[in-house]
Amino acid sequence: MIVALKLLHIAALLIWCAGLIALPLLLAKHDHHHQQAAFSRLRLLTHRAFIGLVTPAAVIAIAMGTALIFMRDVFVPWMFVKLVLVGVLVLLHAWIGHITVNMGERQGSYDPPRARWLLALSLTAMCAILVLVLGKPVLSDRLAPSWLTEPMDQPLPVDEVPM
Repeated sequence: MIVALKLLHIAALLIWCAGLIALPLLLAKHDHHHQQAAFSRLRLLTHRAFIGLVTPAAVIAIAMGTALIFMRDVFVPWMFVKLVLVGVLVLLHAWIGHITVNMGERQGSYDPPRARWLLALSLTAMCAILVLVLGKPVLSDRLAPSWLTEPMDQPLPVDEVPM
């Protein structure tokens, strides 16, 4: 069961990461000087790739990764750092979706950000995740400040504690 989940997780990750690399390059090809037919084709390609391929792959990758964390009981500091980096990929995914929508709704009046910034951020997060997963470095348990990890002897902000 774990092998099947890992296989599905890795396959979905490959599609998601490929999309986070390809979509900024496609979005950079949008030019408001194109003919309407060429613009529409490129717009439809980016929209369908984002909605029909990259987003479902992201959801599957995250769902399978979450299941694997609980099945393998991997609650170690490097995993929490990896999850923060996955959060960065999710934010980049949302940003690319926002750019995709703006390109379609504001033809000619919206200049997308340079692809190099999106690519640099995506590739940096992907490489850092890969290093963490393959290296499984021993990190200190003290990654977070003490006020996040230790009780402060303060009362709860509610009168009743749910049972």
